[in-house]
Amino acid sequence: MVSLIQIISALLNIITWLVIIDVVMSLLIQFRILDQRNQIVSQIWLSIRNVLEPLYSRIRSFLPNTIGFDLAPAILLFGIFAIQTIIRNNFNHY
Repeated sequence: MVSLIQIISALLNIITWLVIIDVVMSLLIQFRILDQRNQIVSQIWLSIRNVLEPLYSRIRSFLPNTIGFDLAPAILLFGIFAIQTIIRNNFNHY
């Protein structure tokens, strides 16, 4: 049981960092600090987007349309925080 909790916790941490990197890269691309024509930037951007888009799309289906502002990453981070808090509080003795 301890191993399963540790694996879930590690996956949640990885997803958290991917969301943070996605948001930062999105801002840097929007302000034209990063160029999507650069092959390395494009590969990293597409890889992170391909991993997170299934999660974002499920969250976006419940949210109202907001033009120019995406709330899906914030909702996903809040959900991850809630899950980590539940795991920490209920399985602290492991």
